[in-house]
Amino acid sequence: MRLSGPAGAALRRFAPAHPAQVIVLGFAGAIAAGTLVLMLPAAKHGPGGASLLEALFTSTSAVCVTGLSTVDVEHFWTPFGHAVIMVLIQVGGFGVMSFGTLLGVLLARRLGLRSRISTAAETRSAGFGDVRAVLLGVLRVSLATEAVIAAVLTVRFTTGYGYSLGDGLWHGIFHAVASFNNAGFSLYADNLIGFVGDPWICLPIAAGIIIGGLGFPVLFELRRHFRNPLRWTMTTKLVLSGTVVLLAAGTVFITALEWNQPGSLGPLPPEQKVLAGFFQSTVTRTAGFNSVDIGQMHPVTWLFMDILMFIGGGSAGTAGGLKITTFAVLFFIMRAEIRGETVVNVFNKRLSRSVHREAITVVLLAVGLVVAATMALMLLEGRFGLDRLLFESVSAFATVGLTTGITGQLAPAGQLVLILLMFVGRLGPVTLASALALRQRPVLFEFPKERPLIG
Repeated sequence: MRLSGPAGAALRRFAPAHPAQVIVLGFAGAIAAGTLVLMLPAAKHGPGGASLLEALFTSTSAVCVTGLSTVDVEHFWTPFGHAVIMVLIQVGGFGVMSFGTLLGVLLARRLGLRSRISTAAETRSAGFGDVRAVLLGVLRVSLATEAVIAAVLTVRFTTGYGYSLGDGLWHGIFHAVASFNNAGFSLYADNLIGFVGDPWICLPIAAGIIIGGLGFPVLFELRRHFRNPLRWTMTTKLVLSGTVVLLAAGTVFITALEWNQPGSLGPLPPEQKVLAGFFQSTVTRTAGFNSVDIGQMHPVTWLFMDILMFIGGGSAGTAGGLKITTFAVLFFIMRAEIRGETVVNVFNKRLSRSVHREAITVVLLAVGLVVAATMALMLLEGRFGLDRLLFESVSAFATVGLTTGITGQLAPAGQLVLILLMFVGRLGPVTLASALALRQRPVLFEFPKERPLIG
């Protein structure tokens, strides 16, 4: 049914026309729904339900696959609340628009143009015609990976820690979903500190984080051309090489700097120190689990972890941050400029100039937002130092979920700042900016060129 007249005109005026607007509204709707459910008395231990701010913060963190929390997840929420959080993580990781369109595919067996456009924007699909295949492929990869990780964790929980089959299965499923979707939520008050030396817990979770953080386009391409690297696209090569470099660099730096730190790696035997260093290097870029006390780490380690969090993982996946490809593009632009080259070449391919502008725009918007948010937190929370507040801001924006232990101590205004950062960080600065733009203005003319002095 299509309304006509003034009422129909009013509805069409406020209806979202840009795919980015649909995505923003979809995520906002999922967060609102999650907030309402988490406010139910059944979701919280003790009398009454969670407050609006507690539920909103947790719902935002779950849908935005972050992991920050203002309450003790283990003891504050009931099993029903934990189940709600897990569902929100799954919905957020898969993508609200992708999730909704997939339901349309399964139920109606057809896609409308608006749905195809929205989902193509969410999944970074190459074209509208392959959205159906992309969505089903994403679902298969997600469920298969989560099932394998859940099985390994379940066996470990039941055989190594005496859990009943039901408890072991529940803990295995929850942490498998959280790890693959790169959300740092855990069913333990101290996150995964109790398993710091257990490779059967840490390594499967790390594997899920890495796989989810590569991005679905990379996973699909590896499935098709795993044995033929010559056919890999530039994106796949950048993500794989960047992931290896960042994992190795992070492991070496964190392990070396924290080796004798009494509050983190110091008390552990050497092999557990290496395992903990690798695990923290893995989770820092995207997931937010922690097997050591982040608040006891050296401030220099925090700063290095800020960089890893800001970079993040691969595009069109469950990882946060500004993505490996964005920083790789900036690196190659810088290298070409230093060498005096007129074009930017990456893996024997010329980089499109439009990609230059996109990468620079994304980074500048992100830096500006993180700096503004950190300054706001400094004005609101003067009792905490710059290093802790910057860490909190980057973690929220990059949807990582790590904290030095101050999230629950922030005033309501500070928590609202983090909520905004998580929301913008999950959608991406460019996506949000596009959603806020009511119309695109074509350029009908160009001004003459002039070169200002740089440096």
